[in-house]
Amino acid sequence: MRFSNYMNDWLYGPKGYYRTFRDIGKGGDFYTAVSTSPFFGASIAEFFWRGIREGEIPRDAWLVEIGAHKGYLLADMIQWLYSCDPSLVETMRFAIVERQEPVRKVQREYFAERFGSGVRLEQFGSLEELHVPYALFVSNEIFDAFPCELYREGERAEVRHPFLAWVPAEEELRDFARRHRLQRGEIAVGYEAFADRVVGAAERSQFVSFDYGERTVRNDFSIRVYAGHETYPFFDAELDLRKAFGETDLTYDVNFGHVIEAFKGAGMRLESYETQARALVRFGLIDLLERYAQTASHSDYLRHADRIKTLIAPTMMGDRFKMVHFSKS
Repeated sequence: MRFSNYMNDWLYGPKGYYRTFRDIGKGGDFYTAVSTSPFFGASIAEFFWRGIREGEIPRDAWLVEIGAHKGYLLADMIQWLYSCDPSLVETMRFAIVERQEPVRKVQREYFAERFGSGVRLEQFGSLEELHVPYALFVSNEIFDAFPCELYREGERAEVRHPFLAWVPAEEELRDFARRHRLQRGEIAVGYEAFADRVVGAAERSQFVSFDYGERTVRNDFSIRVYAGHETYPFFDAELDLRKAFGETDLTYDVNFGHVIEAFKGAGMRLESYETQARALVRFGLIDLLERYAQTASHSDYLRHADRIKTLIAPTMMGDRFKMVHFSKS
């Protein structure tokens, strides 16, 4: 079996890790920026609010999260937009693209619990179901969840339980490796098709996404398993793949050079690529915290300040995570 098919089954197959709702944060296998602080979503919303205020983004734009888990990020953004201008909840449309029905059910329940009937959430099983005049697409840690091929000096991996076998890679993979100067590592499968679907879902759009990785390849394997906040290299001899299959998260570092190539190829313009720390500060994170300090108790302020430090500290999420922003005009 091709490794990309094996990884797809691991994550999305009948017994896949994401087939049912999985907790994220303290009770799950890993943390994300969204589970760390609501200021993450508020900062992105503040960035979009500036565009709305200045007339660059229409007030009836769709705000769409792709791969939203429970819906925390979209909800945090809606909450902040409401605080900026309550009428936006009436003029804007809010949606989540999520293919797993059990997860969509959890999202509906969460939005009903958080907003009651005050916010209408629309859900789509795929981007192909969506075609709107203007969309603001957001996602967090989506590109690392695409299946990938494992590549090693002209060969690709196949899974032959309980071992990996290496077979000659197709010319398409070898050509990708040459263009990206990749000798060994992961090659994501599906970025190009995904970028095409994002472009086709709206006449005009912006796409903002955060993930961990670099713009250039590292020329080593980063693929790993997350379980109970522990990290296990995929090639660890002590890792029992049969037990880990479908019960743990399988991920790898994102090649943002590949992401940028895919979205440019689909016709979108790269607006910015930068570290998460730099992006969130530019979006207004520090200013939001200072404004919060004026009304919050000192203990609440310190609690949120500590979480924000996790988002932007170079030794934590700040430099390891990157933000990429594309637009279609």
